[in-house]
Amino acid sequence: MTRRILLLLICVAGLSSCKVSYSFSGTSIQEDVNTISINYIEYKAMRVNPNLSNELTEALRNQFRRMTRLEQVELDGDMDIAGEITGYDISPAAVTADDVAARNKLTVTVKIVFTNRKYPEDDFNKSFSAYAEYDSTNTIDAVESALCAEIVEKLVEDIFNASVAQW
Repeated sequence: MTRRILLLLICVAGLSSCKVSYSFSGTSIQEDVNTISINYIEYKAMRVNPNLSNELTEALRNQFRRMTRLEQVELDGDMDIAGEITGYDISPAAVTADDVAARNKLTVTVKIVFTNRKYPEDDFNKSFSAYAEYDSTNTIDAVESALCAEIVEKLVEDIFNASVAQW
């Protein structure tokens, strides 16, 4: 009986000494990391979409607001996310027997620089891509808004997971 109690106390002491805070959202943020700066994601792609930078930036900010305890600050957060949209491309996704595109694919590529000022071993500088397909009978103008919303959702999930869920 005393062995069980002793073992339980050792386990509790071991768990309470951890400095990483885990949550039901899947994040693993160290306890002494309290703030994050999410900079405006600049648009550098050749093909222009005037709303995409703002949509991606706001979606990232909302995700961190909803899924973490981090306070968002304008500058010098314990964590910092900066980036730029480097690609916005349309390509054929499926071709018919007549060499005509049956489906097209919109792909967005974003280069993200993540800095953790308290734990620099978590820093990264990498690109993320996401795409959505659409029927070629539609014009890009007709489906662009819906496609971008789908792509932004995927990109935000990937960036979030890479930065604070460390997947």
